[in-house]
Amino acid sequence: MAYSSLRACLLDLEKNGHLVRINEPIDPNLEMAEIHRRVFDAGGPALWFTQVKGSPFSATSNIYGTFERTEFIFRDTLKKVQKVIELKADPAHFFKNPLRYSSAPFTALTALPQKRLWRRPISFGKTTIDQLPQVKSWPDDGGAFVTLPQVLTLPPGSKNVMHSNIGMYRIQLSGNAYALNREIGLHYQLHRGIGVHHTLYNQSDLPFKASIFVGGPPSHAFAAIMPLPEGLSEMTFAGMLGGRRFGYFWQNGHLLSADADFVITGTIRKQDKKPEGPFGDHLGYYSLQHDFPVMEVENVYYRKDAIWHFTVVGRPPQEDSSFGYLIHKIVELLTPQEFPGIKAINAVDAAGVHPLLLAIGSERYMPFREKKPEEILTQANRILGSGQTSLAKFLFIAAAGDDPQLTTHDIPRFFQHVLERVYWQRDLHFYTKTTIDTLDYSGTGWNAGSKVVIAACGEKRRNLSAELPRDFTLPDGFSNPAFVQPGILAVNGPTFTEAAAYQDISILCDHLTHFDLEGIPLIVVTEDSRFLTEQLNNFLWATFTRANPSHDIHGVNSFVEHKHWGCRGPLIIDARIKPHHAPPLIPDAAVSQKVNRFFQRGGALEGWG
Repeated sequence: MAYSSLRACLLDLEKNGHLVRINEPIDPNLEMAEIHRRVFDAGGPALWFTQVKGSPFSATSNIYGTFERTEFIFRDTLKKVQKVIELKADPAHFFKNPLRYSSAPFTALTALPQKRLWRRPISFGKTTIDQLPQVKSWPDDGGAFVTLPQVLTLPPGSKNVMHSNIGMYRIQLSGNAYALNREIGLHYQLHRGIGVHHTLYNQSDLPFKASIFVGGPPSHAFAAIMPLPEGLSEMTFAGMLGGRRFGYFWQNGHLLSADADFVITGTIRKQDKKPEGPFGDHLGYYSLQHDFPVMEVENVYYRKDAIWHFTVVGRPPQEDSSFGYLIHKIVELLTPQEFPGIKAINAVDAAGVHPLLLAIGSERYMPFREKKPEEILTQANRILGSGQTSLAKFLFIAAAGDDPQLTTHDIPRFFQHVLERVYWQRDLHFYTKTTIDTLDYSGTGWNAGSKVVIAACGEKRRNLSAELPRDFTLPDGFSNPAFVQPGILAVNGPTFTEAAAYQDISILCDHLTHFDLEGIPLIVVTEDSRFLTEQLNNFLWATFTRANPSHDIHGVNSFVEHKHWGCRGPLIIDARIKPHHAPPLIPDAAVSQKVNRFFQRGGALEGWG
């Protein structure tokens, strides 16, 4: 359905039973986020907070709270966009089935951005930053944040909208050292288009102007996070997915979205930074306070009956998981074009996306001799050298021909396949002293850490076991062995200290040399093996967000041979919590108790949490 506004989308969701209004005044300081999290966890409806304390504007969240609702929102356009992307991947598809793709050129053409000479609802009124809903999601957040912004910038001197970059970079509205109503903070990370523009402005005398859109048709927010093919602008994609051209106009030297609910305009100080954060982020920990660029606020525009669109992030899955789901559906056919030879990629949401990436590649280099990882290593290098996938920390890659039914989305089966074939003496490939995700604090510094490629190819080498050897013991300080799944064992270790870390693991490695552990190729050391083995998502989150490959991968009977590290026994990942890690996100108990009334009998959200 071609929604003309965020309000039109909410009314449609309400009409079809996908939305609940909360008409009681709600505090945006922690209460709205707590309600959101509980409704999301229960698979509940979109939320419309009609009375936000301290603000004249209503607010909405959780509209993408389920995969089914996300598809419902884009039900009339998703297949059309997929056809355009299919043709982008291989134009020959059109000649093979012209009837199927007859609408694709029209879809692309009608999606081009449209300059509005009239009908500019965003110019209805002006307000100030402190009048916007001051949403704070976690107790230790540094202030209120915009969590679904669309930040638009253009290269110096350009007014060509097709050269614009629209990205989703969180915006801090209040707190820290920001002068209220005059300054806001912009947090952007590695591999972001705005960084290219910032570099160009640093080399220019022109002011670095930016516009921040909030709300508007749902496709606009989605376009801001979409990893688009080269040559396809966010505005065009928003038009295709929304079934309606992206309307814009110019005002006071700024480009404004004609259909947004709010637009904040201003100038980014090219050389100035201020502390931004902390912020409870999508890895499930706080993103700590760091210096980031500052924007001087010029105007805050809003449309009539404007609605503030926000989300709440935290340990995945959360509402933003639907973005990853929809991205996969749209760009799956582009994978072979972007990564030649790669059949499938899964940036694992439960592990925080960038910490863990699973891939299936082609192995065709030497089909006449013993199978071993060769071409898939080339493909792994391509993955780690490209855009957002370059932030992957653990990359497991398997060869497609060894199991034609293998998929990256059946995660237990994928780990089983790899662990049945991996040869730890050969198949570990480290990248040390390199960049990692800005939000990942497992490394040696901010954006600094390591990566590892684990490549598996060939015939099955071992049968995986979910039983310990009859005479199995652990050394002092280690306890409670439990299986995540056959072949993956979790054990409790001593509390991590820098002084004793390597000594602890060395004692464990030496002790394990006395047992036959061929069927248990992977051991994870943790504080709580019961938590790690309760559900797969616990294993994925705790193991891969808390480990830095170069420092936290160890092995039984390890060796270094011509600068290559390997081990002859089980691989050990030290996933204990470490002093340099960011703290995990914990809701405020008092706030949780306070909002219970909405979920009790007669409450607006009875049955949803």
